[in-house]
Amino acid sequence: MLTATDLKTAIETHLTDAHAQVLGDDGVHFEALVTCPHFAGLGMLKQHQQVYGALAAAGLRMGQEIHALALKTNAA
Repeated sequence: MLTATDLKTAIETHLTDAHAQVLGDDGVHFEALVTCPHFAGLGMLKQHQQVYGALAAAGLRMGQEIHALALKTNAA
C-alpha cells in the first residue's frame, strides 16, 4: 500500500529543492503541500504539472496508484 511518506519521498527526490508535506492514511487519497523555488514565476497549472511529473518519474500515476491528490503548491 502506498503511504504519504512514499509520495513525499517521490516528490522530493524527483523535484529538485522541493519540500513536501503529505497527508493520507488510506493508501489512495492524499493531500500535499509542495514548496519549491523552481515554481517562482510559474502559474498553478505548470506548478502542478511539475509535481505530477515528479510522481510519474517515480512510477506513481494519478488514477492508478494514486486515486486522489489534493495539491497545493507555492514558491519558496
